[in-house]
Amino acid sequence: MEPDKLPRIILGLVFIAFGALTLFLSASVLLDLFGIRERESPYVPAVVVANLIASLLYLPAGVGLLMKRRWTARLLAMAVVVLLVGAVFLALHIAAGSEYRTATIGALTFRTLLTSAFFLLARWALRPTHQPIIHPHP
Repeated sequence: MEPDKLPRIILGLVFIAFGALTLFLSASVLLDLFGIRERESPYVPAVVVANLIASLLYLPAGVGLLMKRRWTARLLAMAVVVLLVGAVFLALHIAAGSEYRTATIGALTFRTLLTSAFFLLARWALRPTHQPIIHPHP
């Protein structure tokens, strides 16, 4: 077994599990399943949608990491951008004086930082294991 295979597999499974959990929670709030919307109220729709989109990026990113696909990092970078856009909408929501839970700020900050860490870890896990030595021609 190659030395970086086990961490890559574990990380891929973590991405998939995190994506599935996020998808379940986001969809539950949006579709008002299991009383989660009431528990999470007042919620910011743009943040929930950003989380939903990010979850849909975590799932293939996890599979891509398991399959050693270089596009995995791009999916995670897109998830970071989506979450940052969600943060902008949250700031606009707050500035407009609309209701929100203060926990939303911390949760979105945590998710954005975690997704950024996922991006960096995926880049590390998918780095080339050996670099060929290229000699310039005289």
